[in-house]
Amino acid sequence: MKKSLIALAVLAASGAAMAQSSVTLYGVVDVNITYEDTGVDSVTRVQSGAANQSGSRWGLKGAEDLGSGLKAIFTLESGFNADTGAQADAARFFNRQSWVGLQGGFGTVKLGRQMNPIYANSGTFDPFADGLAGDSAFLMNYQSNRTDNTITYNYSANGFRGELQYGAGEVAGDSSANSMWGGFFGYTAGPIDVVATYETKSNATGNDDQSVWLIGGNYNFGVAKLFLTYEKEDGFGTLDRSHWLVGTTVPLGGGSLILSYIARQDDAVNADANLFAIGYTYDLSKRTNLYTSYGSIGNDDNSKVRVTKAGETNNLFNVGVRHKF
Repeated sequence: MKKSLIALAVLAASGAAMAQSSVTLYGVVDVNITYEDTGVDSVTRVQSGAANQSGSRWGLKGAEDLGSGLKAIFTLESGFNADTGAQADAARFFNRQSWVGLQGGFGTVKLGRQMNPIYANSGTFDPFADGLAGDSAFLMNYQSNRTDNTITYNYSANGFRGELQYGAGEVAGDSSANSMWGGFFGYTAGPIDVVATYETKSNATGNDDQSVWLIGGNYNFGVAKLFLTYEKEDGFGTLDRSHWLVGTTVPLGGGSLILSYIARQDDAVNADANLFAIGYTYDLSKRTNLYTSYGSIGNDDNSKVRVTKAGETNNLFNVGVRHKF
């Protein structure tokens, strides 16, 4: 009898311990058919990656309750090309995210490979959310989207959110070389979502850096969501560019119509460009949707955005399917 009671107690205790931790498997599979014309040549591709709605990926995320409001958390996320089955990055397995941290009343501290401040807020300032033919990263500078060896502190409360981030360059004898630091401050309440971000990265020798700051957001009027964004980048010698984005998403026929226009002004080398894009997504379920998009990038005589010959126009059209699990 005593042994039975002890066994039941052990099982109950182990069940309680298991209930305090969790691991979730998740992912996205996104493939489309794309036709792209650069003005010099054209190509049709079945692809998974650039100009898709989302990058195909799978990941693991988890949390353990440590008591007193403290949690251990982690995310491991690997990108892959669903059209070929290959890893998106042959040099690293968890190329998208790879971090561990602690979360509590003080906020969240994370260590490892993480998203940069601008990329982490793309859904706030870009109606295409860094995807499809209207991907704002075609013109605007995201500074590689993610950074290795990063320390991040994040805190959010009452609609406000903020983050400070430092990426160690890990160059012996020069702590500034290859380093990155930045952050963001945002506010979300009701129909409004706005953010201001800043990032600066040093070169391999630590004697020059590149800085990008962005302020943008959206306001949901119900019948449409309006986006407005300004970005400025400078450094690395004579780099001096600015970008304006205006866009909207409109609920339409069980899906969403997406429109955006981005203008680039390059004051350093007089290489201006612009991007006009239109897209539509249609939900088949909570996890699966169809999409199509068209984007046109116009380059002036000194600009070569997504073309091989300066001054040419890039036209991109795609149609695809995305499933989230």
